[in-house]
Order: sequence, then structure tokens, then C-alpha cells
Amino acid sequence: MRTTDRILELDCNPATRTVSQRLVAGFAMLASVLRVFRNRMEINALHELDDKQLKDIGLSRADLDAAFLASTFFEDPSDILTRSARKQSRNSLHRLNQD
Repeated sequence: MRTTDRILELDCNPATRTVSQRLVAGFAMLASVLRVFRNRMEINALHELDDKQLKDIGLSRADLDAAFLASTFFEDPSDILTRSARKQSRNSLHRLNQD
């Protein structure tokens, strides 16, 4: 005959985070905010490029404006620009393959 002991542990108390875990989470959040701010500054610098230079990197002035309008202050507009550049690249490749 076999017997199996089953133990069910219920942890009803919410886990409290240690000081080091709180510090790490705080620094991660700060790093994220700084990254978003830095990316916004870099995208703002892209406005200084002329239209030909923007086209070379797969963007347009409308893409820059749309990225800023579509994102809130704490969202990273570089994600929107990346998607836009990739989409335009795919469209260009598709047009080349059709010719």
C-alpha cells in the first residue's frame, strides 16, 4: 500500500519586497523614464535633417509629427518611428519585387 502526503501551502499574506528589491525597481523605473526622455530628444533632433536625409533612413516629416502626436509624454515615440520605417522599407521592397 502507498501513501502520499499532500501538503497545500496557502500564502495569504501579500509578499513584502525587500529594500534592495524596491531600490532595483525604482532604478529600473528611473532608467525607463530617462530612456524615453533621451529618445524624445533624439527624435526632436531629427527635425533638423532635410527631407532627403529623412527619406534615406526611411522616414518623413509626417512620421516624426505622427510619432509625437500618437504617444503621450511618458511613452516612447521611437517605437512608432521604428514601425513606420519598417513598414516603408517593406513597401519599397514589395514595389521593387513587382518591377
